[in-house]
Formats: sequence, C-alpha cells, structure tokens
Amino acid sequence: MTDQAQSQTITPQHIAIIMDGNGRWAQQRGKKRVQGHKAGMERAREMVQTCGALGVKALTLFAFSSENWRRPKDEVGFLMNLFITGLTNESKSLHKNNVQLRVIGDVSMFEPKLQKAIENAETLTKNNDGIVLQIAANYGGQWDIVNAVNNILVEQPDTQQVTAEQLSNKLTGADLPDPDLLIRTGGETRISNFLLWQCAYSELYFSSQLWPDFDSEALKEAVNDFASRQRRFGKTGEQISSADTISTD
Repeated sequence: MTDQAQSQTITPQHIAIIMDGNGRWAQQRGKKRVQGHKAGMERAREMVQTCGALGVKALTLFAFSSENWRRPKDEVGFLMNLFITGLTNESKSLHKNNVQLRVIGDVSMFEPKLQKAIENAETLTKNNDGIVLQIAANYGGQWDIVNAVNNILVEQPDTQQVTAEQLSNKLTGADLPDPDLLIRTGGETRISNFLLWQCAYSELYFSSQLWPDFDSEALKEAVNDFASRQRRFGKTGEQISSADTISTD
C-alpha cells in the first residue's frame, strides 16, 4: 500500500491535543487574552465534529493543566466561567450528536457550581456511543499516575509491588485506547505533563499554528502525516513490513 493510499484510509482511534496559543493569538490581534480562549473554544467544537466525521473513536483536549493555576487570577477566573458556560451550552448539542463527554483531572479543586456543571454534562451524555470527548481540566500526567497508584494501594493495601497492567487500568480513560496521535499547536515542542503514561508510544505532531487557527484542514494534514508513519512499537521496520505483507496476502 502506498503512503498516499495509507493517508486516505488509516485513521487514529484516539487523538489527544494540547490546545496551545489562545493568548498569543489574541495579543497578536490587539485583543485581551481571554478573547483568545473564546476563539479556542469555538475551534474545539469544530475539532469534535471533524474527528467524528473522520471516524476517530476518542478525542482528548487539554483545556486546563494543574500548573495553569499559576496564571493571572483574572484569566483563571475567566477560564472557569467559560468552562461553566461551555458545559451548559454545549452539553445538549453534544448529546444530540451522540458524543459522550468526560472530564478528566482533579475536579475537586473546582468550585461547586463548576463541579455540578461537569456532573450534569457527563450524566446527560454517558450512554452515548459515538465519539468520546475527554476534556482534561486541572489535569497533570504526574497527578494521574500518583492517583492511580494511591487508588491501588487503598483497594489492595497488602500490595507489595504495582504492575504496569494494574497501573494502566487505574489511569483516567483506562477503557479507551491510548492516544495514537498527540498534537500540540502553538509552536512549542513539549508535552507539558499531558497523558504521560498513555502517550508512551503516541506519534507526536507539532504545529506552529496557534490553536484558534488550527482548523479542520490542519487536523486532516496531521492525520495524513500520522498515516504515512510506520509504527514499530519496539520491532524493526522489516518485521512490520513482513507482517503487513502477510496480512494482505
């Protein structure tokens, strides 16, 4: 199969995106940083629709990291209010389109109004069997791993050694396939404590475009790039090529 043919037929099951560049996008246009976050939320809506149309099974968006509390208080406050408004306004649309919404991260840090909005949105969409949309909010990959280990120790206090399988089963989104493709916009080339365990073998794609400019065509370019890569998972290229030949005979 040619690279071109692969790019047309191979789609990642799970895409994770670090949505970076909202503030800079706004500043470049002489606007307040918060206006960039509004534009970013609209772009996120487009990404859900595009991923659903492409046949992606799960999409995880990094909305607010556990380190983002260090940002200016007025910006954090705006983000929290935007999150509440977005959940309230978007949950019905997501439900109508058969999207299952989940929020991953330490939501106990949020004010009760936001926690309730999260609960309502998740409850409304929990039985939907279309694309799974995970919003990572007050999330950190290190927190996720530590939280998983602590849960194992609470449930199995006599545990002497935690296995990789036990840990993997206790991480957020354990019922989903690990991300095949991790995208970061905004020109930075780091993963910023995002899904550290789950992205151990993800293909990485870095875009210089700021998040509000990363449209459906840009996403499709990333998916096509993913499809052109050979994923070896520790094997040699010859082993993978041989397996592909056997499977198509």
